[in-house]
Amino acid sequence: MLSTRKGPDTRDGAVEGGTPPPASPAVREQGRGQGGERGRGPGRGRIPRRADRLLVAAAVCCAVPMALHGWIPNTGVNAGSLVQTLLPWTGLAVPVLLVLAAVRRSRAAAAAVLVPAVVWVTLFGGALTDKRSAGGDLTVVSHNVGEANPDPAGTARVLAGADADVLALEELSDTSAPVYARELAAAYPHHAVIGGVGIWSRHPLADVRAVPIMPWTRALRATARTPEGPVAVYAVHLASVRVSAAGFTTGRRNDAARELAAALRAEAAPRVVVLGDLNGTYQDDALAPVTSRLRSAQREAGDGLGFTWPAVFPVARIDEVLVRGMTPRAAWTLPATGSDHLPVAAAVSR
Repeated sequence: MLSTRKGPDTRDGAVEGGTPPPASPAVREQGRGQGGERGRGPGRGRIPRRADRLLVAAAVCCAVPMALHGWIPNTGVNAGSLVQTLLPWTGLAVPVLLVLAAVRRSRAAAAAVLVPAVVWVTLFGGALTDKRSAGGDLTVVSHNVGEANPDPAGTARVLAGADADVLALEELSDTSAPVYARELAAAYPHHAVIGGVGIWSRHPLADVRAVPIMPWTRALRATARTPEGPVAVYAVHLASVRVSAAGFTTGRRNDAARELAAALRAEAAPRVVVLGDLNGTYQDDALAPVTSRLRSAQREAGDGLGFTWPAVFPVARIDEVLVRGMTPRAAWTLPATGSDHLPVAAAVSR
């Protein structure tokens, strides 16, 4: 007997009353497009996470050299000194990373950026406050006047206008030194120049001598006979540094710093002021033989970071007022002159 009952209908790949067969890859991909995370397409779900990880890694890479700058070696290319010279500028990465984290709406990245922010504030936050106060027995000024300065007379007038008791000038030349002597004579009856450095003072100078920190004279020491007692004043100009294919060349500067440190250790005067161009920043550990024994007027009594070089757009403070046996009351920079350095000033007291 023939049956008129139809068999299973498989025209669309479906079996009546049974389980449909697996969908084809095209159908499965179409299903993902109907909503949820799967709608991003192949591989797209990993891109945001990868970008967030890169931001976190960038924040860590920014924080580590800031926090561990003292451990960066000075062998070879002197990377340690170079990083420490430009250390305040590492903070510029923080707002950039914060903006990127906000664009990504990544909480993890934003939290990671807080790490370099905290490190930077720990290192330099104190410099952002005005620590200047009234008082001071002695006002001093230091200025690398620039050997190529086209207007030494105008520079002298700016310095005289600072109304300081003692001036220390560096990078004097055979032609500019007489100009400064002439222009400053009325306000500063006492002065001494040896080589490329000089000291001008309202008070009598004694015990004037060169300090042998280099083969040629780049440091001068004198005793200023102030009404509050004698003060040993040093005008110094450490050797220049260079950035080249060989790295950050600091060898001669570091040698000069060690010689200056030896002279300061032998200094018997209870009150000492060191004025000059260190060709390096206070943070540079290579200058620690000098800076670790003295107090920075800018760090203790300044307002801001006090950058001095180059004058047109200062990026580092390489000109300093350092003291021993005295208390900084205020520190500041003076207006630009014809030099590529800004002058620095400080008021100090016993």
